[in-house]
Amino acid sequence: MRKRLILFGLSLAGGAFAQQRQEITLSEGWLFSRDKAQWQEVRVPHDWAISGPFDKKWDLQTVAIVQNGEKEKTEKSGRSGSLPWIGKGHYKTTVSIPSGYSHAELIFDGAMSEPNVKINGKQAGYWAYGYNAFNIDVTPYIKSGENTIEVDLNNVEESSRWYPGGGIYRPVTLVLTGKARFDTFETFARTAKADKNYAEVEVDTKVSGDLKGENIGINIALHNAKGYIIAESHCENTPSGDVHTVLDIKKPNLWSPEKPYLYKLVTKLYKDHKLIDEQTVNVGIRTVSVTKEGGFQLNGVTRKIKGVCLHHDLGPLGAAVNKAALIRQIKMMKEMGCDAIRTAHNMPSKMQMDICDSLGMMVMAESFDMWKYPKCKNGYARFFDEWAEKDMANLVRNHRNHPSIVMWSIGNEIPEQGMKGGTTMAKNLQDICHRLDPTRPVTQGMDRVDNAMKTGFAQVMDVPGFNYRLHKYDKGLKELPQGFLLGSETASTVSSRGVYKFPVEVASNRTYADGQCSGYDTEYCPWSNLPDDDWRWQDDYPQVIGEFVWTGYDYLGEPTPYDEYWPSRSSYFGICDLAGLPKDRYYLYRSKWNTKKHTTHLLPHWTWPGREGKVTPVYCYTDGTEGELFVNGKSQGRVRKNKDSRLDRYRLRWNDVVYEPGEITVVTYDAEGRETGRDTRRTAGKPTELTLKADRTNISADGDDMAFVTVSLCDKDGNIVPDGADRLTFEVEGCGAFQAACNGDATSLEPFTKPTMKLFAGQLVVIVRSTKTAGTMTLTVKDKQRNISKSIDIKTI
Repeated sequence: MRKRLILFGLSLAGGAFAQQRQEITLSEGWLFSRDKAQWQEVRVPHDWAISGPFDKKWDLQTVAIVQNGEKEKTEKSGRSGSLPWIGKGHYKTTVSIPSGYSHAELIFDGAMSEPNVKINGKQAGYWAYGYNAFNIDVTPYIKSGENTIEVDLNNVEESSRWYPGGGIYRPVTLVLTGKARFDTFETFARTAKADKNYAEVEVDTKVSGDLKGENIGINIALHNAKGYIIAESHCENTPSGDVHTVLDIKKPNLWSPEKPYLYKLVTKLYKDHKLIDEQTVNVGIRTVSVTKEGGFQLNGVTRKIKGVCLHHDLGPLGAAVNKAALIRQIKMMKEMGCDAIRTAHNMPSKMQMDICDSLGMMVMAESFDMWKYPKCKNGYARFFDEWAEKDMANLVRNHRNHPSIVMWSIGNEIPEQGMKGGTTMAKNLQDICHRLDPTRPVTQGMDRVDNAMKTGFAQVMDVPGFNYRLHKYDKGLKELPQGFLLGSETASTVSSRGVYKFPVEVASNRTYADGQCSGYDTEYCPWSNLPDDDWRWQDDYPQVIGEFVWTGYDYLGEPTPYDEYWPSRSSYFGICDLAGLPKDRYYLYRSKWNTKKHTTHLLPHWTWPGREGKVTPVYCYTDGTEGELFVNGKSQGRVRKNKDSRLDRYRLRWNDVVYEPGEITVVTYDAEGRETGRDTRRTAGKPTELTLKADRTNISADGDDMAFVTVSLCDKDGNIVPDGADRLTFEVEGCGAFQAACNGDATSLEPFTKPTMKLFAGQLVVIVRSTKTAGTMTLTVKDKQRNISKSIDIKTI
């Protein structure tokens, strides 16, 4: 079957209208094949591997994971997700374009990997790095009428340390313009100075095309959120096409996570007083600085970064980027009190940065996981010499207008930090960032701190980033000339949602027969630590400017500490699980980070048949300073946080509680003795019903929007049955379709894209997708084992 995209009503042959820019997202009409023999219709963004099946054969490796401190090679399974991402994939589509255009280019926001692009059978472009955005001038290859676009991809084995996905997993845009036009990625608005009374925004852009003898003019205007022009500049073209101006803004609305105000910068290109090209980009007015005296400052105000690291995969959706999924992620993190993300360890999508701009989430935009020295056999080291400067430049040029981005990262745990020549490489990459964007500091995550300081590698960075290594913080603060440091990657605490292990102990690299980790949040990796340890440094030392926790969400691949356990194919580091459901640790971070709302959260659940009479510790995560616990109405005593205790400084703990069925309740208080919250856990009875809760019940009828429905198995009183593992089935009728399901179990081998799955710890998430028809879809979830079902309606508008 051949699909084509027809661009109706478009003529670029002369006249004002004819020369204006057209940007068309190429999402529909694609065909995909692994072998160029069998083709299937797909929608881009697309991840060819996410449907599975899971199998250890896909990425079975015999390696020593240096990052884990291993010396000897052993067999590893699940390291990159145990999904079939390795190999070649092929895409093609047909675009029908009328005659008369002057210039055409394709913009790929990311294709995994080594995308090779052909137009009408001719080689048009290639890019090595699957995470980077790139543009191709396809004017020489396009003709009037039908045009075939082909994209060939190649994912080689052992080229990633986590699940990279496969396919055209980010949007593709076709841009048509006249001969004279604004260059892609060249318009740059930056805040030169700003306070609540006045701001200066410098704007650079570039005009391309054959402009000799042309009467060219440029208008640059800044519009506020209501659409009014608040600053404007009229510019003449220059022989080079480079245009620069300064806009003065009175009483600007400064962008911040608390008030993410966005302006629109509109640049217009005129020829003989006729509009021939126009660009619109969102911008924010805000300043960023990092100093020894002030620490990290946004708009001149010192603040500690409360950040998380996020991999690019979206759990059961795989690598295919989706706006609704990203919004859900960011909103969940913001509710926790998080104000920043690190795009570990790769370049982000434009869609993700747009959402961070609009919702108010600061970003460390990262670039590489390796330079010349390979961490895995076929990683980015193959391309570094030829491509690193181009990749770094594209990252900055593509994303520098996003106010959410507050710093660039040039690498993660780069082995060159302790090698000869590594300092020069670091400085060169940092200089590229400074040249293309003088407004933001540059960092990277260093894990070999002694080596990095000995070679001078750490000293050249604007912001020295320490990955873990808390025992090296004191040395860094005393010896580094910057006078501050950032926890660029912290914690790596591991846990499984709803799973609790006894006895409760602080343990490193602990494993169990079921492939799970304890939800008491007392287990971590050999190189890492507990959240409490990071907070002690941040609270007691002003020079520690914040942290990025590993990780905000579980992700596919890197199943530490179960790298040698099968089945295990996703991480345990997440504050939320792979389905996006919060683990208990979510509330620990919320109790510290969310200063606008009180937090009182009890753990564990209180359904323990067979544990009667046994010690079952109870923890409370709260912003309160004191709490009293009751078991079936009987007080277990009042405990208070203790600054001198590792685990009691930020938690309330009752370590000697003896389990008896019924209920436990905690009441928390602030330092003045005022009640701040209550929470209760009850022993669950027999499962009798399913509950369905959607993150949204109204979604857009655009074919892309999604709703995430949390399904819980409950007793007659609404208590979640914590050991519920029933198999459920899912049916969608009306104006929508089943997309995927996930239960958050790192050991599950059930495909995400089949409409059936077992519950894990009593819950799972079903994802439904809209069609392009407005109306209502109905999701019905059935538990055939218990002969119960539940439905929910979601409107598409």
